[in-house]
Amino acid sequence: MPDQKTIGFVFIEGFADWEYGLLAASAVEWFGARAVSLTPGRRPVTGISGFRLAPDRSAGIDENADLDAVAVIGSDQWAGKTPPDVAQLLNAVATRSGVVGGICAGTLALARAGMFEQAKHTSNGRDWINGHEAGYAGHGNYLDVPHAVTDGKIVSAPGSAPGTFALAFLKTLYPERGVDLARMRTLFAKEYAEAS
Repeated sequence: MPDQKTIGFVFIEGFADWEYGLLAASAVEWFGARAVSLTPGRRPVTGISGFRLAPDRSAGIDENADLDAVAVIGSDQWAGKTPPDVAQLLNAVATRSGVVGGICAGTLALARAGMFEQAKHTSNGRDWINGHEAGYAGHGNYLDVPHAVTDGKIVSAPGSAPGTFALAFLKTLYPERGVDLARMRTLFAKEYAEAS
């Protein structure tokens, strides 16, 4: 596919298994994207479920010059005392006008990289993000909402919103695919409308 887009998914130890599945699978199956897994140092990591992930690449910028987008997946370690630094990767993708997304504690990596300085965004709650990254650039742009937020090419979401994160991310990466995105939204919404 000549116009195939490549999305990097950043995982660290203790990654939240439920936060990337809808986005990764939908991007590949319905949009023809290529998904690659990235970890700092290209080290294997284990998710909350205990599933082990052997990454395709490191999170270094040299290995990822082809990325059209990057999604930082949550883990409690992003909120730890010595979280990995992926700012160079995020800024490199943003500089190329790529999509940069973060969900749950992955939003802390975006805050540290300055992605929210000019962008409306959300996370796991205003007090939560400020408690972990007090005074980060753009903290006044925080929106306290339970769904994903998009501003330009920056996408953020609380950990409880993998569905809207997937939709918002794909809408930003594939703005021309409105019909497919509408189908996807209808499919996701139907589950919640009928489950009671």
